Amino acid sequence: MAIWHGDIGRKITGGKIRQHRKKRKRELGRYPTFTKLGEEKRKTIKIKGGGIKIRLFYGNYANVFVPKENKTKKVKIEAVLKNPANPQFVRSNIITKGTIIKTEIGLAKVTSRPGQDGVINAILIEEGS
Repeated sequence: MAIWHGDIGRKITGGKIRQHRKKRKRELGRYPTFTKLGEEKRKTIKIKGGGIKIRLFYGNYANVFVPKENKTKKVKIEAVLKNPANPQFVRSNIITKGTIIKTEIGLAKVTSRPGQDGVINAILIEEGS
């Protein structure tokens, strides 16, 4: 069954407002893409307005920006350490925006939205030894 992003609404008293029309195609939604660690796998989907989104299902490399050198490096992701979106995501190795990941060069914070951008971009926050 599809996700509906429409809204029936509620009265001030808490009662439901009677739906005055059927659901519309434009109100259709999709399930979120939870990017996990693993061999890279992507899929392109069409979105409203004729655009495209590249969904990243699995990824094991990140483009990490190093502020001291003012350069970006492609490095391997070793582990998912912290995820502010949901603490359960750490156990499942799910990467979302804001996730703290352990890489070859140190700890980095994910700045992109892998499920919608198709790439994992991060910024180095702590250099490794």
